[in-house]
Amino acid sequence: MLYETRTDLPRQTRVVKNTWIPLADGTRLAARIWLPLDAEQNPVPGILEYIPYRKNDVYAEGDERRHGYVAAHGYACVRVDLRGSGDSDGLLEDEYLPLEQQDGVEAIAWIASQPWCSGKVGMLGLSWGGFNALQVASHAPPALKAVISLGSTDDRYEDDIHYIGGCVFARYMLMWSTSVLAYMARPPDPVNVGHDWRKMWFQRLEGSVDCIAPWLSHQHYDAYWKQGSVCEDLSAIMCPIYMVGAWQDGYTNSVMRVLENYSGPCKGLIGPWGHQNPYFGVPGPAIGYLQETLRWWDYWLKGIDTGVMAEPQLRFYRQDAVKPAATYPIRAGRWATEPQWPSPNVQLHSVVLGERVLGTAGAAGSTLLHRSNLVPTGDAGNWAGWGHTTEFPLDQRPEDGQSLCFDGPVVDAEMEILGQPLLCACVRVDRPSALLAARLCDVAPDGTSTLITRGFLNLTHHRNRESPEPLVPGETVSANLRLKAISYVVPAGHRLRLALQTSYWPWVWPSPEMVELQVLTGGESVLELPVRKTPAEELPVPAHFARPEAAPGLGVEVLHQPTGGRSSVYDAATGRHVTTDFPAFFAGLRLPDHGGITFGEVDRDDWEIVEGDPLSARVSCKRTLDLGRGEWQTRIEALSVMTCTHDTFLVSTTLEAFEGNVRVFTRSWDHRIPRKLV
Repeated sequence: MLYETRTDLPRQTRVVKNTWIPLADGTRLAARIWLPLDAEQNPVPGILEYIPYRKNDVYAEGDERRHGYVAAHGYACVRVDLRGSGDSDGLLEDEYLPLEQQDGVEAIAWIASQPWCSGKVGMLGLSWGGFNALQVASHAPPALKAVISLGSTDDRYEDDIHYIGGCVFARYMLMWSTSVLAYMARPPDPVNVGHDWRKMWFQRLEGSVDCIAPWLSHQHYDAYWKQGSVCEDLSAIMCPIYMVGAWQDGYTNSVMRVLENYSGPCKGLIGPWGHQNPYFGVPGPAIGYLQETLRWWDYWLKGIDTGVMAEPQLRFYRQDAVKPAATYPIRAGRWATEPQWPSPNVQLHSVVLGERVLGTAGAAGSTLLHRSNLVPTGDAGNWAGWGHTTEFPLDQRPEDGQSLCFDGPVVDAEMEILGQPLLCACVRVDRPSALLAARLCDVAPDGTSTLITRGFLNLTHHRNRESPEPLVPGETVSANLRLKAISYVVPAGHRLRLALQTSYWPWVWPSPEMVELQVLTGGESVLELPVRKTPAEELPVPAHFARPEAAPGLGVEVLHQPTGGRSSVYDAATGRHVTTDFPAFFAGLRLPDHGGITFGEVDRDDWEIVEGDPLSARVSCKRTLDLGRGEWQTRIEALSVMTCTHDTFLVSTTLEAFEGNVRVFTRSWDHRIPRKLV
């Protein structure tokens, strides 16, 4: 455990385990509330977390530690199940729908009107809750006075789990659609909803939506993705925003974008962790994140000058160079600040792509040819870290060996990269649809290659992601590929390596045909590096960063540990490669506080491909979820398989529900979705 459990918190609290928030259409949202004991006599600000991840079981332990801590400092923390999830009424038919946002607006108004609330409300969340905190804020509910958005994005198409650089995100899209289908198919708790639990459960099962269909049908940036992408109009948000991200998370870019583009009060924090709450974030160092949130809430909801707004706009973890490893318990580095973003301390350094070198121009108009293998030679790690033992990619030399590489000169003094590198590439391809993957690596004197950052671009999007165009074989294309934002210090004596590929399986779905790439060098293609000039003196780190704290939990009993682990197998005779992942999301647990409710999750994902045949790509994802108490035992099983032809994506999905050992529901979907330049 990375944080201290505090039992000497300043105020005593009580918990309302379940209450109902009535909506205008008659729907009820289920809520759990943490309150100071005297809140009815001395009203306090409210803080809303609004997610579909079940307040009574799977997330109850973490909720208790976080919301119990903040409530004991004088807040009413309200944890709400979205419509159609947990114990709430209705159906959840997709992510971030307008109805979800409107329900959130109504929930804020309800909280503000309660006798224990001062009338001021904040909203926070990690991931889904970070998304909808920004989305609900864009409706400007009068009582909403501040937001903390952690691990989220302002751009649903560019930086979420469906597409990456306009490429189908094979590593995560089907995995997430299968998970959402299974998660939302779980029944409400009979303890809270009574005898109607089975009726509500079957309404959910019969109303289940396989979200892969809309996600995979909208392959370009259209109205579907613009809805809920607050980047379309950040000015609609009328309250202060605290954007929190992490270098090992997939949502880092949005922190810098919002800082740059939002005109209201805004701060940013980026740590070394993954997609987690930073008070137990891995890799460490974890920080006193709950104390930091209190400084924000006290300033905006109580009018206490905590000094939080007098500090630099961006605080980030400055990451030192490391040897490649699958995981790092503690990430080498230190905290640093920038007064604003974009920062005057960060300048773009243009580096020319020469004849397999960086920084040296070759002969004018010279070209380099490359055709990537489909089968990966190394493990790419995770896009969003969850504290697993397989988070980071290993030595990149095997992958470098099958890439088109450009090596820079030995760095004579340390180079600090901060921000998003930009590759301005002049290329030609021999097919109408192609992708480009770029990796930036740190090459040590002994040849070890550590991944710094990477990025992807569907080349048919080189002019416009809303209306892509087929590529003309042999025609020169000027493409701008942004790599993921990063902080990384390249030591003296090391060198940079840019590696280009036309395939990056199993992360992105391969182009329909094998692609030959031509890269124009000699000044035609340039890598722009955001290089930071380290200030001579930097502000001290807040003392609470060194003291992660939380409230006592519920006292969970671990029934079994999650499986975890990832492996790859290559058949030399057939050229078939299979990567198998057992995502270690949840253990099997029992919660005594909730009448001994038990739950567990077993997941398996497989990605397979045959060398030389992009149409052999196949992804399979399976989810098994158990939930029960005493004689009440339920199980959900979901299985999705995705394949393709040259012109079509094929997805088959099956959902099954069990009461005890008896299957009580089954439903299948078969989707044929045309490929549109992906």
